[in-house]
Amino acid sequence: MPSQADPLPRMITPRGVNPMGIGGWSPRAAGLREERAGLWTVGARQALSYPDDAHALYRQVEESSFWFRHRNACVVSTVDRLPPDGCIADVGGGNGYVARGLIEAGHEVVLVEPGEQGAHNAWQRGVRPVVCARLEQAGFARDSLGGIGVFDVIEHIDDDVGFLEHLRSYMRPKGRLYVTVPAFQWLWSHEDDHAGHFRRYSPRSLRETLQTAGFEVEYLTAMFAWLPLPVFLLRSLPALLGRRASTADRTRAEHRLPSGVAGRLLQQLLDAEHRTVARGGVLSVGGSLLAVARRS
Repeated sequence: MPSQADPLPRMITPRGVNPMGIGGWSPRAAGLREERAGLWTVGARQALSYPDDAHALYRQVEESSFWFRHRNACVVSTVDRLPPDGCIADVGGGNGYVARGLIEAGHEVVLVEPGEQGAHNAWQRGVRPVVCARLEQAGFARDSLGGIGVFDVIEHIDDDVGFLEHLRSYMRPKGRLYVTVPAFQWLWSHEDDHAGHFRRYSPRSLRETLQTAGFEVEYLTAMFAWLPLPVFLLRSLPALLGRRASTADRTRAEHRLPSGVAGRLLQQLLDAEHRTVARGGVLSVGGSLLAVARRS
């Protein structure tokens, strides 16, 4: 957790939003401690299906990564089009990259991240409030949240349906759930093993999982339509052949678009895809899936 020597970062809470006034949230009653202004902790280290070094690695690449940038653009546009009824709890929000994008777009967000490094990084990014705890430890009342975001989270959960039912119990009737997940089991690779994934999803399996957990799917689309082929050739196929385990250097390289004409072409494809998602269009193939579902 941050020390007293940590500099106080610039808060990015939009004007007119008081994060400490979020309805249904009682952090002190739940036994949380405010370590620094806007950073709350339960005090106990959490067991995670997530590598210890991942938050530090992705904190280095997020700001320059085409993947994180495009996912954020699609998420923010979708939340703008299908907004929550109140605050969004970004559960398992990691380093706060998505939360920051949503806050800058004018949405009220509280980040809930059980990993100490991720929570600290989000706080350093200026996200307020940050709760270093699991959702059930975070002090929210049942049936209180108008929205929950789980951005590349549920693939880390063995019992994904049970986890989604747990999230549902904290949501208001008709509250909205925002989800991103890695797509298609045939794209499985060493990166999924290293990341602690239990599965990848197809549009059908994600829809069925959400419906089984008590949600009505409003919107579901793929993203990164051009990624499956290079992911299969550069990750999945080598994994099938027992080659090329993930390395930090390769991860950094893969988050950069190529230079020159190829990079400009790929960025144009991403921009066109974002426009499609922003207007509610649906893509059937991609490296990731994005869904919005309502508590039924």
